[in-house]
Amino acid sequence: MVCIEDLPVRKLSKSAAGNAETPGLNKAILDQGWFECRRQLDYKLAWNGGRLIAVPPRNTSRTCPGCGHVSADNRRTQARFACVACGFEENADGVGAINVLRAGHARLACEVSGAVRPPAAGTHRSDSGAAQGRAGAP
Repeated sequence: MVCIEDLPVRKLSKSAAGNAETPGLNKAILDQGWFECRRQLDYKLAWNGGRLIAVPPRNTSRTCPGCGHVSADNRRTQARFACVACGFEENADGVGAINVLRAGHARLACEVSGAVRPPAAGTHRSDSGAAQGRAGAP
């Protein structure tokens, strides 16, 4: 199982900020091939019996994994997370990864139990049907 943020690549790459010498974020996003990377990851996981679970990115970097407090003040810098409620401190990317994994686990648990998924789990699996019928693919 691999959990990722379901980033809106089209929306992120719409802005045309930047110029030829210093391309904007949209150019960097498109150059990285985020969508193709996700597509390949989904394909390879499905091919090998794995699952890709995409979770909404909302508040994944602002939610404290210790106490659950959500605040923009928890992440005042790009690199550091410090919860204003409980004092938990960690690398911001690590906190985001913890929250994405938890949301993925919540989604999977709801699928397995048949429960209605809670809004906090607000995730959706990639279309595994696209991976079916590829028995002859390398």
